[in-house]
Amino acid sequence: MTDPLFERVAILGIGLIGSSLARALRRENLARVIVAGDRGDVPARALALGIVDEATDDLGAAVTGADLVVLGAPVGATPAIMEAIAPHLAPGTILSDVGSVKKRVMDMITPVLPEGVILVPGHPVAGTEKSGPENGFAELFHGRWCILTPDADVPMGAVNKVARMWREAGMIIEIMEADHHDRVLAITSHLPHLIAYTIVGTAANLETQMSAEVIKFSAAGFRDFTRIAGSDPIMWRDVFLNNREAVLDILQRFTEDLTALQRAIRWGEGETLQALFTRTRAIRQAVVDARQA
Repeated sequence: MTDPLFERVAILGIGLIGSSLARALRRENLARVIVAGDRGDVPARALALGIVDEATDDLGAAVTGADLVVLGAPVGATPAIMEAIAPHLAPGTILSDVGSVKKRVMDMITPVLPEGVILVPGHPVAGTEKSGPENGFAELFHGRWCILTPDADVPMGAVNKVARMWREAGMIIEIMEADHHDRVLAITSHLPHLIAYTIVGTAANLETQMSAEVIKFSAAGFRDFTRIAGSDPIMWRDVFLNNREAVLDILQRFTEDLTALQRAIRWGEGETLQALFTRTRAIRQAVVDARQA
């Protein structure tokens, strides 16, 4: 058996992604010791599941001696977490994360990053609508993309170690600039979630009888929206607040396209509708062909 990639990995925020990573680390023997840092009863639950070796609500203690620290909490918790762990991070430690927003997270971390600690931001583009350590599974990452957004001056050795970790977990690695990541994810992830929350919210605001019938007779399309809208509300609140510029830009474009579609329906422009649906069907096939469906 080869030596582990890391001696001690601290995962701060042991929810769906964090607990899935812990399981993948254990499955692939990538860490000698895996530590969960979280609040409340979450550390004890993770320890009881057998997916970590140590668990604590003392984040400073969790990261002490770690050669890799992964932030798995909602983006908005980043400043408080950094305040708690910064004095305990040793030079040479790699600090990474799993957040769906990259530029804002980097802006929050960089000013308080201790000298010698290496920041390699990451975003495993995988997940379900469920949360909590009980719902994680090592196969979550299989065949999915992991985007890394390190600054240009970050040592490639550290980037390669983080990339190898995610690759061993089953992911395909892409490296891009943080700003570009945030614009891409605004359309591929953030806008769809915003639309899902809105559609389900509209259904919830209908009169009582109609709302009950919407739930009773939910067709596949609405069920898909409810699945997305069932995602962690705190995580998604933080995503929208911390990627607001990119989201608002994409939302404006979507609003303009929706207005054009509304006009086509109002005026019976069947050819316009068919042309749009044909283009979008081709995009769906491209997603299937890329094995991202």
